[in-house]
Amino acid sequence: MIQGPIRAATAATAVAVLLLVLSAGGGAARADDPAFLSLGAGAFDVNLQDDTAAEFRVEYRSAKKVWIFKPFGAVAVTSDASLFIHSGVLVDIFFGRRVVLTGSFGPGFYVQGGSDKDLGHPLEFRSQAEIAWRFNDRSRLGLAISHYSNAGLGDENRGAETAMLYYSIPVDKVWKW
Repeated sequence: MIQGPIRAATAATAVAVLLLVLSAGGGAARADDPAFLSLGAGAFDVNLQDDTAAEFRVEYRSAKKVWIFKPFGAVAVTSDASLFIHSGVLVDIFFGRRVVLTGSFGPGFYVQGGSDKDLGHPLEFRSQAEIAWRFNDRSRLGLAISHYSNAGLGDENRGAETAMLYYSIPVDKVWKW
């Protein structure tokens, strides 16, 4: 029963390491890439499917970098009223002008809400890999896989995976609406 989340956490860790290795080359985030407001919708608990629900996210992805990392902050809510508030760092890796691979990791606060999915601790870590298409106006449309885990802090560490569709809008375009 625990093997699914362990495999997912191992895969997420491998993706994060791969992103760091790739970003050490020439394809890391460009200095002129803007800050984004990212809107996401998807399915929560897609791996184990103990208590699936819809998940909706709003993220702010900063344009400021520290070395190759950019900070982000996010709020997510599921259709059964679970809540995630987290922040962390991300890395954008460009493949040409259009394809962007974004890896992110960060701690967050989890409130179970009406879900039967007990993640075992209020402190949860989210790791995510996203592949996106970058449009001429720099907005992005992407698909992401996330893994929530308490890293063994609680009595249980069931974890959960989410599959998301994101639309990321440059913040300067949001204010023009």
